[in-house]
Amino acid sequence: MEKMKIVATARQVPERVVTNDELTDLMDTSDEWIYPRTGIHNRHVVTDENTSDLATSVAEKLLAESGWSANDLDFIIVSTMSPDALSPHTAAIVQGNIEATNAFAFDVNAACSGFVYGLSVASAFLSSGRYQKGMFIGAEVLSKLVDWQDRTVSVLFGDGAGGVLLEKTEEQKGLLAEELQAYGDSGEAILTGRFANKNAFVGEISPLDPYFHQDGRGVYSFATREVPKVLNKALEKAGLTADDVDLYLAHQANHRIIESMAKNFGQPMEKFPTNMVEYGNTSAASTAILLDELQKTGKIKPGMTVAFVGFGGGLAIGAQIWQF
Repeated sequence: MEKMKIVATARQVPERVVTNDELTDLMDTSDEWIYPRTGIHNRHVVTDENTSDLATSVAEKLLAESGWSANDLDFIIVSTMSPDALSPHTAAIVQGNIEATNAFAFDVNAACSGFVYGLSVASAFLSSGRYQKGMFIGAEVLSKLVDWQDRTVSVLFGDGAGGVLLEKTEEQKGLLAEELQAYGDSGEAILTGRFANKNAFVGEISPLDPYFHQDGRGVYSFATREVPKVLNKALEKAGLTADDVDLYLAHQANHRIIESMAKNFGQPMEKFPTNMVEYGNTSAASTAILLDELQKTGKIKPGMTVAFVGFGGGLAIGAQIWQF
């Protein structure tokens, strides 16, 4: 066991809510079409915010909740596939905004597996013995990456951020085991944010295409087939069975995928809480937002065993088992 604890959780979503019914003004769709296929009724979208704004709000809430000073932080990590810019990176903007002068900062991009991958990196820093306290945030403004005329993709995504404060501890709690896997040969199943190369020497101009493109059926098949394998490996490393896990916090991509996971593991859906009905798919932020909701409502209690599961763009999958 890597002895560390989650000291605080927080989330931030934009005030603007876009319902499925409202999307009918933009495209040929309906709540009757979207909800049964995805489990999504609403999504929150920014109006005058960017990714660093949502992440900064989470950072401020984390510090207020914990009583920590920004100068207590050794590092700040932000997981995002929708940064304000390629440079400066989002974590550096957050570090500057909260004046965390002692912290180094950088971004991680593992798309929808970003919460687990970023949490893995943060945990490794703490377990190295060189650092004591860190902040990890998953933050996305996916509304700037979707074509709002494309009903196959735009109905799925929302904006939001969530994060945690982590600290080394002598208590019997922390990260029990993890399994991270990548499937780069299938990466074109989810594409977004392609740049055009217009340098003076290039022969054929590569296409500029900022929008999401997704093979929905392929991604569904990948998730339902491969995620259970990765999660089983993490459980085996932890010396646990599926029955030993109190809650499974999976990336909130699609209700049908999570139902399939629960069935595959022979577990009741009560162990697989969901919130995509209100937020849609917020990529690296989704599990963090769900975690904060469960913490704030007292549904995660000391001593519980919790699994975090991420899957998506890359393609990539990550699973961690934590003792709270």
